[in-house]
Amino acid sequence: MLVPFGLGANPRETTDQASQLPVFNCLRDMARREEELHIRHQGQRLRSAQSFFVRRALSVQCAFLVRHLFSALTLAGLALLPACGDSWNDPYPIADRKEKLVYEFFSERPKHLDPVQSYAENEADILYQIYEPLYDYHFLKRPYTLKPQLATAMPNVRYLDAKGKLLRANAPIERIAHSVYEFHIREGVRYQPHPAFARDTQGQYLYHSLKPEDTANKHSPSDFAQTGTRELVAEDFAYAIRRLARPGLQSPTFETFKLVVGLEDLQKQLAADVKAGKIKPGEWIDLRRYPLAGVETPDAHTLRITLQGKYPQFIYWLAQTFVVPMPWEADRFFSQPGMARNNMTLDVWPVGTGPFMQQIHDPNHEIRLVRNPNWRGETYPCEGEASDKANDLLSACGKPLPMLDAISFQKETEAIPFWNKFMQGYYDQFNSSRMSLSSFDSAVRVPERGGLDVTPEMEEHGIRLQTEVEPAVRYYAFNMLDPIVGGGDSAASRDRARKLRQALSIAIDIEEQLAIFLNGLGVPAQGPVPPGLGGFKSGCAGRNPVVYDCVDGKPRRKSIDVAKKLLAEAGYPEGREAKTGAPLVLYFDGVGSPTARIDWISQQFRKLGVQLVPRMTDFNRFQDKTRTGNYQILFWGWNADYPDAENMLFLFYGKNAKSKFDGENAANYMNPDYDKLYVQLKTMDIDDPARPAVIDKMVDILRVDAPWVFGWHDESFFLRHSWLQNTKPGKIIRSYRKYQYIDAAQRDAKRREWNRPVLWPFALFVLSLLGAGWFARSQYLRHERQRARAGATS
Repeated sequence: MLVPFGLGANPRETTDQASQLPVFNCLRDMARREEELHIRHQGQRLRSAQSFFVRRALSVQCAFLVRHLFSALTLAGLALLPACGDSWNDPYPIADRKEKLVYEFFSERPKHLDPVQSYAENEADILYQIYEPLYDYHFLKRPYTLKPQLATAMPNVRYLDAKGKLLRANAPIERIAHSVYEFHIREGVRYQPHPAFARDTQGQYLYHSLKPEDTANKHSPSDFAQTGTRELVAEDFAYAIRRLARPGLQSPTFETFKLVVGLEDLQKQLAADVKAGKIKPGEWIDLRRYPLAGVETPDAHTLRITLQGKYPQFIYWLAQTFVVPMPWEADRFFSQPGMARNNMTLDVWPVGTGPFMQQIHDPNHEIRLVRNPNWRGETYPCEGEASDKANDLLSACGKPLPMLDAISFQKETEAIPFWNKFMQGYYDQFNSSRMSLSSFDSAVRVPERGGLDVTPEMEEHGIRLQTEVEPAVRYYAFNMLDPIVGGGDSAASRDRARKLRQALSIAIDIEEQLAIFLNGLGVPAQGPVPPGLGGFKSGCAGRNPVVYDCVDGKPRRKSIDVAKKLLAEAGYPEGREAKTGAPLVLYFDGVGSPTARIDWISQQFRKLGVQLVPRMTDFNRFQDKTRTGNYQILFWGWNADYPDAENMLFLFYGKNAKSKFDGENAANYMNPDYDKLYVQLKTMDIDDPARPAVIDKMVDILRVDAPWVFGWHDESFFLRHSWLQNTKPGKIIRSYRKYQYIDAAQRDAKRREWNRPVLWPFALFVLSLLGAGWFARSQYLRHERQRARAGATS
């Protein structure tokens, strides 16, 4: 709603301000003068002429002010007429209105914009616009398809035995000691303008020898007078890989990149040098001086990476920002004394070759990206899925990218204000996976034919709807180290625990949970592999036979009677220990305070007569519990980093157990048969026709063992205004913003239409003010005439 009387004003504040206007001051002075005359001459008779002229002078002054107030208000009204079609509540600068600028939001400040340390969704929104990996995903094609980005082609991969002898591509895995990846880097790629590259006429760096006093007033790269650039070279990738082992940086993917030959040794060498006092983590460390056997740069545009063994999924990691080119000059520039004090670090100010560069970093208000004038350039794709043409996703074929001038991420912490601004046109899109929608029913409806559609109100606004089942899974994990839900050492106890987990998997009604808490958005999971990834099967062919029957060609959850039977076989008939009659009490560990969802999950256990006790704590304590295995049941989730089933199935590999190896296997699940299949899977070529059968075997083992209650795969929806074009859901594709287009003129027109100022309260206030002035003046003149007549009579 628009607020009359100016920004943030309310009627009470306006009245108080109006009482300070000159006309009110004048009338107040008249009353005070009258009182002074009355007191001064109390008991005496004033000459009527004196009284009359004093009051008359004040009356003339008031009349003069009233006339001028009326003229001023008239002129103000005329001045406001041109603005009647404008929007007074626009939160953005007027200069932005004509720009091809997308408005998005962030609710929490990005913690890490250093690609080595970053591993969060809100950070990826920024990083993938500034940095460019070797590979990216095709914007339109599904299934997700890798394409070269800073590399000129897909890599040349060779396999070597322990003696360095070249092996054939299909050599047995046990013979492969090393995999050698060779990449050719694009020529002519240049970094964004940045002071780290600035040089003087002699070629010396201008800003590499700064003293603390030189950086005292420097808070952003734009505070430096000179900038420069240079061409990307292969050594920049080598430097970036070395930074994964740098002291003082915590890389969440170091365990994966330890496959690079020599990287773990480099980490140990750097740690030893820190201990010896040769280097300091908080200061400049010239990593170029440290050799890394597994990374070579034969020439300026050739990069060679050698891995231990065979790991075909490595190519997917090269499409993420963990290994993007990092110029040593930027690392040197930000490592200088005084920089960190002013938040001048690579964790705040990225330096890349991508289509955008960061212009504003204000985590309490706005983070803004603008075009990188040095970007190499690309064109919009001309091919995709069959439906893309019908959805107008191919009309921009061949046009130069990026199509946006800037991206503005605005700070928003509450859902309702964000939603209101979206409906007023001040945000261009709404993503349900990023901010919960409290107004779901007003935005989305479920037609009789099924699926989702926008409501009539959304249609009137021209708002479009797109949906996606995300490559993610949400689950309840059982701690397999726990003697009750895990089973312990004996085969009999493990069998009892397995049946207990199966019974609970049936009893926890995921369909009901989705309907109550997520507006029905989500696909009940039949295993860990989500739709869109190789190995997923739909319908009855892909159902979990332990939990679901097949009815009318669709999976249907088994009855609670089946769960009760399994519970009795596990030794807990009606939820009580068969031998002692003691109730079965299980513990659910979570973060925060008990909520309606905790009450709901407790109710699911009560269907079997099992008591569930929630143990809620803060996030740090919760992490400690998962690390030490001090829990029974928890709720967790995983978003796929890359479009391969291995990225979900590694969550059950024994050597990834959370409590023993600090991996991502939160259930601490260990099964030798499963582990053997996993090792086989991760070494198979991605296009190997035998892979689907291996995936099926692994999923079948997990369904029977039930280390998880397989919850659901997230289903998100994306709302966008009609002026935002070239949008397609695809959670794994994070560089999509360079493809988007904004019709700024249409947006500006719609904002004016939807946010017309409401002027009648202002007009009513003016009329009330004039009426009050006229009434006060008439009453005063009437009073004066009566006094004058009374004085003349006396």
